Amino acid sequence: MALITIRVNGESHQFEEDQEVPLLYVLRNRLRLTGPKFGCGLGQCGSCKVLVGDVAQFSCLVPVGSVVNQEITTIEGLQSDTGEWHPVQQAFMEEQAAQCGYCTGGMIISAVALLRKNNQPEDAEIREALNGNLCRCGSQARVIKAIDRAAKADK
Repeated sequence: MALITIRVNGESHQFEEDQEVPLLYVLRNRLRLTGPKFGCGLGQCGSCKVLVGDVAQFSCLVPVGSVVNQEITTIEGLQSDTGEWHPVQQAFMEEQAAQCGYCTGGMIISAVALLRKNNQPEDAEIREALNGNLCRCGSQARVIKAIDRAAKADK
């Protein structure tokens, strides 16, 4: 056990934890953030994705000790201080891109990471950014439209 400090959604949290515990477990069990979901636990479904800096990461695979003092953003942390949705969240709602919602947070996180790197992606780049996000509801076409809409709104 080690004293660990992580920064999540703009707030610092300090606690004793084994450094190898997956970040997902800390987010859900210690910080009670339910946006990142436990899906496969193998980094294959994307439901647990969070931003570490500007990079989308599978929080089920990231040891909490490896993100000490880095900025971590969950789906809960994307809203503005005034409660406005992030443009990607807004576009997902407008395009009705969510079905059951289990994968939605991870897809939104992946989209935000993409748009921070490339604010005008082509469809192929959007598809590549979503690689590793599994959706069984069949909303992928609407997800791509939503990300394209968010990119255009950001002009």
